[in-house]
Amino acid sequence: MTDRLADPVTTPATPIRVVLADDQVLIRAGLRALVDAEPGMTVVGEAGDGDAAVQIATRERPDVVLMDIRMPGTDGLAATRRISADPALADVHVVVLTTFEEDDYVFEAIRGGAAGFLVKDTEPAELLRAIRTVVAGESLLSPGATRSLVEAFATHAKPAALAPGLDVLTDRERQVMRLVAAGLTNTEIAERLFVSPTTAKTHVSRAMIKLGARDRAQLVVFAYETGLATPGWQA
Repeated sequence: MTDRLADPVTTPATPIRVVLADDQVLIRAGLRALVDAEPGMTVVGEAGDGDAAVQIATRERPDVVLMDIRMPGTDGLAATRRISADPALADVHVVVLTTFEEDDYVFEAIRGGAAGFLVKDTEPAELLRAIRTVVAGESLLSPGATRSLVEAFATHAKPAALAPGLDVLTDRERQVMRLVAAGLTNTEIAERLFVSPTTAKTHVSRAMIKLGARDRAQLVVFAYETGLATPGWQA
């Protein structure tokens, strides 16, 4: 998967705090070595199951949780939903680590509040960049990857009527939301609409706030579920 990530981000002044949740010790060890070796990042906890991941997230309030889906006991899906449902953990971003065979679980994780996903064979530099990107409030993963995932499930869903909740959006915000669902970054949205990147980002943020979307990935899911955006074959 070669899609690039969203708009460039810079290293924050304070260290990014990361929690690792995976039942395989070897994978956690590799992720810890990678994250701890990166300037401006530090691992503040490890968990081998979903319950432990939630407990550590509650205690440490990390910036990012790298969450495996398949773990014994409470799995990554349930843990993601619990973290996302806790108002005290609103600033904790869950990054689902997965394989292509688990796409159905990934979709449920995003619906449950995950900021997005990364495949486990992602290049180290891309994983580190993804962590920085989500902390900066931008799209966590390649927009094209998110769009492809959501479209794959939207093609099997029944046609949806425009949800009443979308009435709170202005025409411009709906337009921007469609472009987000199409996989465009803030910079690309700005170019398409002939506005500044800051203005585009403001429209995206306002749409998220009005719809109660936790992050950009949920905004994409919501666009497809409400029928505001349609799968490519229906467009």
